[in-house]
Amino acid sequence: MKDEIKKKFALWIYPSTQHKVLEHYKDDNCTSQSEFIDKAIRFYCGYLASENTHDYLPFSLSQAITGTVQVTEGRLSRLLFKLAVEMCMMMHIIAETTDLPDTYLSRLRGRCVNEVKRSTGSVKLDKAVQTHELFSEASCRESS
Repeated sequence: MKDEIKKKFALWIYPSTQHKVLEHYKDDNCTSQSEFIDKAIRFYCGYLASENTHDYLPFSLSQAITGTVQVTEGRLSRLLFKLAVEMCMMMHIIAETTDLPDTYLSRLRGRCVNEVKRSTGSVKLDKAVQTHELFSEASCRESS
């Protein structure tokens, strides 16, 4: 574009659109309305093409978004790893201190999968205790 020479041509524009150009061309650090319209056209063409997002989305913004997502992904991965380690420790402690039959664990796993699906991952201890009490009562009745 630097080697190109600008060409003058007639432009038909609505007065309301021209008013918007007058209002905003200085906000975009443009020296003229013509420069503002040229930038707007290039931006819109890039948007339509959308294969090359750099035509309408500044490279620095794209890089910043990518960096933020990568940092967040790294943090979440580390937190999930730490959580998995803590859960593993807790499971080993519980396994060492209780003697639960395999059938109970199988039913409990199925119930927990359903509970987590229903609650979209938000499980509270007090509700689990209440559910466990109801489940234990029902198990006692079945075995009697």
